[in-house]
Amino acid sequence: MASVQVTSVRFEHHDEPLGIGEPSPRLSWRVTTAEPGWLQAGYEVRALDDAGAVAWTSGRIDSGESHLVPWPGPPLGSRARLAVQVRAWGAATEPTPWSDPHAVEAGLLAPGDWTAEVVAPGWDEEPEGPVPAFRREFQIERSVRRARLYATAHGVYELWLNGVRVGDHVLAPGWTSYHHRLRYQTYDVTGALRAGGNALGALVAEGWYRGRLGFGGGRRDIWGDRTGLLVQLEVEYEDGSVAVVATDGSWRSAPSATTLASLYDGETHDARRAHAGWAEPGFDDTAWAAVLSQPLDATRLVAPDGPPVRRTELVEPVAILRTPSGKTIVDFGQNLVGRLRIRPRGPAGTEVVLRHAEVLEDGELGVRPLRLVKAEDRYILGGTGDVEEWEPSFTFHGFRYAEVSGWPGELSPADLTAVVCHSDMRRTGWFSCSEPLLERLHDNVVWAMRGNFLDVPTDCPQRDERLGWTGDLQVFAPTASFLYDCAGVLTSWLRDVRAEQLASPTQTPPLVVPDVLGWAFPAAAWSDVVTIAPWVLYERYGDLELLRRQYDSMVAWVDRVAELAGPDLIWDRHFQFGDWLDPTAPPEAAADTRTDGALVATAYFARSARIVSTVADLLGEEEDAKRYGRLADDVRAAFAREYVTPSGRVASDSQTAYALALRFDLLPDPARRERAGDRLAELVHTRDYHIGTGFVGTPLIADALVDAGQTQVAYRLLLERTCPSFLYPVTMGATTVWERWDSMLPDGSINPGEMTSFNHYALGAIADWLHRTVAGLAPAAPGYRRLAVRPRPGGGLTHARAVHETPYGTAAAGWSTLDGELLVSVTVPPNTTAVVELPDGSAPVEVGSGDHEFRIAYEPARYPPPRPPHTVWPKPGAEGE
Repeated sequence: MASVQVTSVRFEHHDEPLGIGEPSPRLSWRVTTAEPGWLQAGYEVRALDDAGAVAWTSGRIDSGESHLVPWPGPPLGSRARLAVQVRAWGAATEPTPWSDPHAVEAGLLAPGDWTAEVVAPGWDEEPEGPVPAFRREFQIERSVRRARLYATAHGVYELWLNGVRVGDHVLAPGWTSYHHRLRYQTYDVTGALRAGGNALGALVAEGWYRGRLGFGGGRRDIWGDRTGLLVQLEVEYEDGSVAVVATDGSWRSAPSATTLASLYDGETHDARRAHAGWAEPGFDDTAWAAVLSQPLDATRLVAPDGPPVRRTELVEPVAILRTPSGKTIVDFGQNLVGRLRIRPRGPAGTEVVLRHAEVLEDGELGVRPLRLVKAEDRYILGGTGDVEEWEPSFTFHGFRYAEVSGWPGELSPADLTAVVCHSDMRRTGWFSCSEPLLERLHDNVVWAMRGNFLDVPTDCPQRDERLGWTGDLQVFAPTASFLYDCAGVLTSWLRDVRAEQLASPTQTPPLVVPDVLGWAFPAAAWSDVVTIAPWVLYERYGDLELLRRQYDSMVAWVDRVAELAGPDLIWDRHFQFGDWLDPTAPPEAAADTRTDGALVATAYFARSARIVSTVADLLGEEEDAKRYGRLADDVRAAFAREYVTPSGRVASDSQTAYALALRFDLLPDPARRERAGDRLAELVHTRDYHIGTGFVGTPLIADALVDAGQTQVAYRLLLERTCPSFLYPVTMGATTVWERWDSMLPDGSINPGEMTSFNHYALGAIADWLHRTVAGLAPAAPGYRRLAVRPRPGGGLTHARAVHETPYGTAAAGWSTLDGELLVSVTVPPNTTAVVELPDGSAPVEVGSGDHEFRIAYEPARYPPPRPPHTVWPKPGAEGE
């Protein structure tokens, strides 16, 4: 028998299971084997204590499940630590060897575990004033067995222990709906403690908690008007005794050398004002102020669901430019999110100013799209005589270009580096093909996701917004969950969506979460994130408990829409974003689009009702399943009565209208479906293959064309290069996805509209089609337990391939053409199966784990596809479709 091993044991969605918040974490593991067709028949879990002794064992459990299986032992208590091993049985009678031990440790699970108080600086804080520093010294008296530091803040913090930075998190504790949930982090600081004197230090900036957020000047102090620090250090000695050092009235505080720290406006650091050795024992803090302390409602404290924000990559300059006005600009060759790390040397008091922007316009820094954001960092040298390395700690920017002024001496590329920051998710998805522009488009989607998954899924990372817009994530969730393991990030965010929604008197989710705008009016596609995003995550990660937890949120939203729509079930009584930012939307009116907003709203009403019916069935809620199934049927019929003619024409007669009707199954009979599909293809043809969709239609149109038998039309639409099109931004040098199809006009000027970002992932939702249809790799069962391999070559491409790290292991699907043959290759992970459907119309084939190849005779479909007859061809950009 081939060697079989259990690897990659995980707890919930944690890559780092230290200080987790689940007392009974579900388990996942992978099996590695070269044995073809391997399927699990049973498994056993055992837990080891700190001494390596077996604490408990599950015994053999007859089950093929290996992803998110129930915790088979006693619940973990606060601070409990175990090492878990798994072994599995396949068809053989003997089990695999035990996996390596994987440690898991619970955090502080009960409010009563907390004794720390929140401490605030001992002076009246001015808005955007100096960042306060906090410190406290303590003694270590005996040999230490284990030490854990639990920390959070009203604001964003950095910690030091004995002068050494604790952890590598950026902008911790992150951004949550602080009235409902405040995250804390757990750090293992056992090796950082010293016998005798020790010192804890912290900086706390305003961050999201009380900093300026939102456009039009924004709002401040949304969750509170003072920064605060909460730290609890627990030191367990070898003799079993425990000492606790916690924030309380004994701590001291003083203004730090960081004199300004704003997420929007940037950071200023005056190295001349630094307190040398302030986080080390023995520092004289007699001149520092006493802190203000108060108890915290510990019921709001929660452990993280996913990874923290970290520095994930360093990007070096590709060029140093001189602008027409004589300014110095550094080009990093990639639009990214993070900040600069600089290395100046010069006299004390020299001020280096860094300004950031995504694009150049007329050779100068293009800052108009930033709106009311400075995006400006300043460093004032201490004049040590050596190179002074500095990087902001409490801000981030979206930029490709940085304007540098005040630099002492000649600026060289070695003097500065761009530091990329985002939630530290594991990359799980890749795509390649024979068209370089298409590969660059996919790279742009990846970079757009990286820039906008900074603790919460945001709309854009650069201007006076950077908010968790629900509509953007709703359309992008399938792409996001293929490219990265974002289950933890989105699980956390959906907890906030649910909390904000259910706290609303109308049970309406806010349009942005956390809610900084106070906009909780119902909006189709945006508010529907509460049904669609959990469903997508269930499809991609197989997390049934996520559906169970979000179920009341899903039901509340569909009930709310039913109330708003009224007895005719047509939701036409409120403002709608519609197909936001379709190409016809004028610069000043992003919602003034080709597709009727009420049509969009009613289509989404049907879709959400259908999802709730399906979820209710999965959860055993039989009456709900029937009720919402009937509602979905009734809305579907209402949509057809109101918006579909007997011949299959759909009101608005737009690409998005037909894509919605086809993909949401809103057309009542095959004849009208066929006519709608034909009409969609006609509309694409008549626009000379220019895209006509916005945020709502873009994720749907390619699939709708394929469903209508118009695969080559979908390819032709995908591969168009002139504006508006998917590849137009690529031809203009884009390295991320733009908010508008024409964020930059063909003459190189910036679109005059206020909504003009060069890093928005919504229109990048097309990447999901690249994975599922161009390469042919999709889930056929939740969590990829079963794969659907259905490649549909076209567009003149000669090869394409997608690779995805599923919960069970690496899956891949790809194809290539040569000499009249199509070669399809498939990789199926152990404990899964795949259904392979080749494009020659032959019967689907089911295969087990392993590598498989299929060869068929292949004649490429005619490309470009023929245009339909009897059509009048308007010039590109002309009014009407």
